[in-house]
Order: sequence, then structure tokens, then C-alpha cells
Amino acid sequence: MDIRSKLLAIADRYREVSELITDPAVIADMKRYVRLNKEYKDLGPIVSASDEYEKTIEGIDGTLDLLRTEKDEAFREMAKAELDSLQQRKAELEDEIKVLLIPKDPEDSKNAVVEIRSGTGGDEAAIFAGDLYRMYTRYFAKKGWQVEVMSVSESEVGGYKEVSLLVSGEEVYGFLKFESGVHRVQRVPETEAQGRVHTSAATVAVLPEADEVDVEINMNDIKKDVFRASGAGGQHVNRTESAVRLTHIPSGLVVECQDERSQIKNVERALKVLRSRLYDRELSKALEERAQKRKTMVSTGDRSAKIRTYNYPQGRVTDHRIGLTLYNLAAIMEGDIEEIIDALRMAENASMISSKIGRAHV
Repeated sequence: MDIRSKLLAIADRYREVSELITDPAVIADMKRYVRLNKEYKDLGPIVSASDEYEKTIEGIDGTLDLLRTEKDEAFREMAKAELDSLQQRKAELEDEIKVLLIPKDPEDSKNAVVEIRSGTGGDEAAIFAGDLYRMYTRYFAKKGWQVEVMSVSESEVGGYKEVSLLVSGEEVYGFLKFESGVHRVQRVPETEAQGRVHTSAATVAVLPEADEVDVEINMNDIKKDVFRASGAGGQHVNRTESAVRLTHIPSGLVVECQDERSQIKNVERALKVLRSRLYDRELSKALEERAQKRKTMVSTGDRSAKIRTYNYPQGRVTDHRIGLTLYNLAAIMEGDIEEIIDALRMAENASMISSKIGRAHV
């Protein structure tokens, strides 16, 4: 099937879905309605590009007809210039459409739960986890995304032992999913008297937020414990038992939430995180199976892999998966990570296109 035939089939499906999402029977079936609504939204950009592509081809055909009959040299020169412009746009649209036709990760449009934990390196690792928290929250603000702190465990020396965030906005998981893994820092800690460079690490886990439609939790499978919140002291310590620990008995997953003073709100937040972790567990299995079928340049499956190094003495950041090194560490730690994220997304798209072309030639 050539590209135009594919685009015509997609346009037909787009019209069909636009009718279905107004059908009362479909609206009554929430799972089906959500799925079709997402499909409609995903197909929209392809249909828009397809419409422009068809108009561009019509323009090329019309200009070629004109050149066959037109005798006036001035008009011919104008037509030739127009033809060059249209042919260039046609090539650009074909490249854009190839990317749009890559099967989209259904999780990309979801919000994300971002969990940052200190790793090897003691106090310095907790401080670095705090630096990553600052880096990401500044990036989220630039994107216009909403951030909700789900749970936090502060370190006595500054930074965090662990912090969990719910990030909401447009295509959040699609932008952040490649941030999962081990982030390594090389620098002289403030506590180091002899000025030696130390290596510490923090781990980042990015989970797609799971809706109740995605994961149904039987509350009979949940063990709930309540306790007093602990914190930095003083006003931060709650005097009532509002902190919550939920244990999902079938999976053994444990989630704590103590950020809110209301026990009910802490339960709601803990359930959100638990639902996302359960969903992510199933998603990780699917990613593993997918990885066995095709190798991609960037993987979201291995959370224990060292993905990036932040080297302070040299002012550089290196992403080891795509061999990208940037010498603007200070700006990156202030949230200017678009270049890294864009490069990772482009590498994955290029890998998917290559894989698709490879299969087509088999």
C-alpha cells in the first residue's frame, strides 16, 4: 500500500471515529469512549498533514499542466519557481508523515508519576536527588505542566532520600519516559575537605499515570496502616495519624503518602501511585517482550541502566544511550533539558523508521 492509499484509509477511519464518539451507546461505554476519543485525537494531525499533502500534489499537477501549454517565458519562470517550492514542500510533508505514521506508544499521552531516589553515595546522593528534583520542576514549569507532590522523604543534609511527583499536561509521559534510569554525578562534595571528585548516583523512575479504567484495584487486597507523619521537625511534623501506608497484598507493592494533613487525601494520592506502579509493572513486561522482537536505540525497559553522567569539573552532561555530550551543565541543571529530550525522541523515531523500512524489505 502506497502512502496516499494509507492516508485515504486513515481519513476514512477518522470520519468513522468522529461519528462514533457522538453515539449515545458509545458514550455510555466509558472504556470504549475513552479509547475512541484518544484515537480521534491521535489521527487528527495525520489527517491535517494528509490534506496539505493532497493540496500540494494538486498544485504540482496544475503547475505541470501550465508549463506544458504556457508560451510566455515570464509566466514559465514564475511557474518553475512555484513548482520547485511545491516539490520541496511535498518532500518535507512525506518526511513528516513518515514520522506521524509510526505506531504511537499508547502511553505517550498520559500524565506521569516521576519518582526520584538517592542511590549510591550517601549524603551526596541525596543532595544530587534534590538537584534533579529542581532541574525537572524547572523544566515542567517551562512546559506549562502542573506538578503535585505525592510523597517526600527529606534528607537531613539537604536534598531528598525519595520524592514522588504527579506531572499533568500534554504528552507528559511521551516526553519524560526516557528519563528512567540511573543518573550519575561526578563532583567535589561540600563535605570533602581534600577536594577530591566523588561519584554518586540517583535513580529516576517515570511511570505512566494509570486511570481507574486501566487498573481496577480491589480494596479487599489492600492493607492500610496509618501513622504520624515524620519530617524536618517543628511545624512539618503532623500531630495526628494522617500519614498512610498501603500494601497491595497480591503484588507486595508498598506505597506511603504523608504530604497531606488529611488522611483521606493521603489515601487518594497513595492509590494513584499504587495504581501507576501496578500498571507500570505490566507495561515493563510488555516492553521486555517488545525489546526481544526489535532493538531500539533508546530503551525504557531497564531501570537499572546508567543513562546519564553529570560531570561538574568539566561542565558537561553525557547521555550514554545516544552518545550525546553537551557542555552547558549549569543551564541543564536549571531545567534546560529540551535538547537532550528532543534528541532522545528523535533517536527513537529514527530507530522505529529504520526498523519499519527493514521489515518492509524482508
